[in-house]
Amino acid sequence: MVFRSTKKIRVAAGAAAVALALLVAGCSSGKTTNTNPTSKTLTINKAFDLKTADPGRMYEPTGEMVDKALYETLLTFKGGDVSKVVPGLATLETSADSKKFTLTLKGTHTFSDGTVMSADDVVFSLQRVIGLKGNPSFLLAGVTVTKKDAKTVVLTTDTATPALPSILANPALGILNSKVVKANGGTIDASDKAEKYLNTHSAGSGPYVLNSLDLSSKVVLTTNLKYDGYKPVYSRVVIQNVEGATQKINVQGGSADLALDLSGTQAQGLGSSVKVTSDPSANVIFLLVNQNPSISKITSNPVFLKAVKESIDYSDIVSIAGTGTSQATGVIPSMFLGALKSADALKMDAAAAKADLAKSGYKGETVKLSFPSDLTLNGIEFPTIAQRIQSQLKTTGITIDLAPAPVATELDAYRNGTEAIGLWYWGPDYPDPSDYLVFTPGNVVGLRSGWAAGANPAISKLADAAAVGGSNSERQTQFEDLLKALNQSGPFIPLIQPGNNIAAKSSITGVVYNAVWTIDIASLGSK
Repeated sequence: MVFRSTKKIRVAAGAAAVALALLVAGCSSGKTTNTNPTSKTLTINKAFDLKTADPGRMYEPTGEMVDKALYETLLTFKGGDVSKVVPGLATLETSADSKKFTLTLKGTHTFSDGTVMSADDVVFSLQRVIGLKGNPSFLLAGVTVTKKDAKTVVLTTDTATPALPSILANPALGILNSKVVKANGGTIDASDKAEKYLNTHSAGSGPYVLNSLDLSSKVVLTTNLKYDGYKPVYSRVVIQNVEGATQKINVQGGSADLALDLSGTQAQGLGSSVKVTSDPSANVIFLLVNQNPSISKITSNPVFLKAVKESIDYSDIVSIAGTGTSQATGVIPSMFLGALKSADALKMDAAAAKADLAKSGYKGETVKLSFPSDLTLNGIEFPTIAQRIQSQLKTTGITIDLAPAPVATELDAYRNGTEAIGLWYWGPDYPDPSDYLVFTPGNVVGLRSGWAAGANPAISKLADAAAVGGSNSERQTQFEDLLKALNQSGPFIPLIQPGNNIAAKSSITGVVYNAVWTIDIASLGSK
């Protein structure tokens, strides 16, 4: 689950920045014939966190994968690379101050009913997301959408918003057939009644159309015969709601072609007929060490904080997390623009930790480590990590009292900033480093760690510079400088990026993990 203030909690069952110079995306160019030479079926096992197929209301991982297949977005990502956007339906021109974004539809894009897409469809779709005030509405907060001509739409913001291009690649911002949606109750405000229709039909231009949807058990997709891009190999896709252990049995036995939610342990020993793609996920598990003296005089001591960072055996925590896991080099995950290199990650130094503890005046007092007792992320149980941290800190002289609580209870303490030390994780709202400015003084996660505005002027200055934007190289440097400062003196201790393991029959090609939509179903093929 992702614990942030901008949207509803979601449980991750298994489960960036912007390039202003865009590349041509092959998947959105070229017209193909509208016939299927085969009738291949692909069966995918996924633990559902599915609420709806309506893009304007959808913001859960399963929904993002489904809507990626049904709807096209103005901009997109190529393969698993979410560090830069490429053209999708449109090309992009961005003003120097990152406040004006001009998007021009390229080529011809046809909805599944044969209607040709226009700027009116784009304006309606984006304004509908804003007006519904649903889960994904925050993505376009402060954005004004206007039509320039039949092919061009302009998005404007009052403040610099360099993350907006990467936000536009999210399937929640897929473009709808406005005439069809309006005819079925669609509006650009809270009176909208189109969700029922969009849960039984799709109104997009993507490679697939919605055949059937059962939010608790199964989604069936079939090919869109009017699709203007490269025709997918599989003409029918069945996505089944299955828990991780059963997914392993199914993919081994051949009743499933892909299993998307295997833990590092489950992903091992599957045999030669199954290939596992293992990558670090975009989730970052971290410790927060509260800097508010009224919460803890011990943890708010900067020398004690430094000793905690030096006491942790990061490689040991990676080893217990399993296949695909890597050490988090900072709060920004490795696949996003702005991430640090492995050489910049925090390192264990037990001797330095003991020396710093002595300097801090710490006398062995018990410090509480709070964490959600019932949270499992990418197959990793939080109690397991907490116990290992308790043991590691004990070796340098820090006494930790584990304080587990159900997530529904502990979440309030985390959000209210009352934990002395907390074990949590952050999953991205969107794949841009701007999403991680919340870890700075006075911002959402900074406040949860007792880090008020003005607590560290040097870091705030770095954050302000990074927020303005610039070229990719400029932003990379700005965020690297910010993350290095956070690692050195910030109250956060990045631990790991849990592995994301996708098991597929060895005959299936094109299996690539994407931090936004998990997999692009239409790109999957067979040998």
